[in-house]
Amino acid sequence: MNEFAFHTPTEIVFGKGAEAKTSALIQKYGGSRVLIVYGGGSAVRSGLLGQIENQLKQDRIEYRLHGGVKPNPIASHIREGIKAALDFQADFILAVGGGSAIDEAKAIAHGAKTPQTDFLAFWTGEAELTASLPVGTVLTIAAAGSETSASAVITNDETEQKRGLGSPHNRPCFAVMNPEWTFTLPKAQIACGIVDIMMHTLERYFTPVDGNRMTDEIAEGLLRVTIDSGRVALNNPSDYDAMSELMWCGSLSHSGLTGLGRPIDFSVHQMGHELGARFDVSHGASLSALWGSWAELCRPEDIKRFARYAQSVWGISCLDVGEAARAGIEQTVEYFKELRMPTCFTELGIGVLPEEDILKLAESCTFHGKRKIGQLMPLDAEGIAKVYRMANR
Repeated sequence: MNEFAFHTPTEIVFGKGAEAKTSALIQKYGGSRVLIVYGGGSAVRSGLLGQIENQLKQDRIEYRLHGGVKPNPIASHIREGIKAALDFQADFILAVGGGSAIDEAKAIAHGAKTPQTDFLAFWTGEAELTASLPVGTVLTIAAAGSETSASAVITNDETEQKRGLGSPHNRPCFAVMNPEWTFTLPKAQIACGIVDIMMHTLERYFTPVDGNRMTDEIAEGLLRVTIDSGRVALNNPSDYDAMSELMWCGSLSHSGLTGLGRPIDFSVHQMGHELGARFDVSHGASLSALWGSWAELCRPEDIKRFARYAQSVWGISCLDVGEAARAGIEQTVEYFKELRMPTCFTELGIGVLPEEDILKLAESCTFHGKRKIGQLMPLDAEGIAKVYRMANR
């Protein structure tokens, strides 16, 4: 087993009726003036937001609402949230929703804690994040895992750049998780969530480090459960057992647990961010559209690893390691198709891009030549362009 440090301070409250403990948890972590961050209205229509408001009123906790979070959280709306938090003198930020609401809540918390610094500077690396307001979450979708992760992704809508920030200050204080609140989700949103959960583990699994048997077993088991539960959930979104497994898999997948002892790759995420910023496509859809192309390009770098994945996750037994590696990739792509998720740019809805656009996307992904992405096969602008070209059909 390789060395690692692992700290997950987020308190998980899971199960039916878990949302009833939201107010008590806010008070436990010092909240008395709460800015509630949520998305496009599903939290209102479902009645969840109303339940939380009633709790806060009963406990005489002041609160203000900040709704309208976009599926890819944008800087201009985050600035509105920071202003609202400062005007209200909020001391706690509560996200109600999925990864987008949670990531925006994190950004607002950072900006409101240090208003003298433009919050975007934390994402560009121009400033170091050293403090934040406490954030709590009430989860309504199994997907991003932001409720337990140290990362947050936002889009600068002025520059069309989508960037992630990793920091211990991104860890929420608590995550309230009742799978029943996922029952009314559209199937397309459930499918996007399944892909996101898988990718958070796959991007930790395919890295150039071996010898972490326990981590591998956890990752492979999580992938199998996600795949099986995903099929059930798409057939019956109100299946509590399936949705509860997906919700817990999502939290574990992005907590860091499935990649302990090895570096993370996340090259597909980085390439997907460029598509999300440029075309405003769903995050999960950008990942499924790219992964097969990335995997086929990188397969020769570690054929044995891809073969192990094929056998351990998909049950593919081949005497020839190369055949098994290829079959595992093909089976994953077929599963994405089974979910009705895109596996190329045309299916993603952005069409076949001209070469000029491919080169611009690749250049932006390298921060204009300042970095390579990935670990299994580090990619410069030309390598990134190869993946984009393979998916450009």
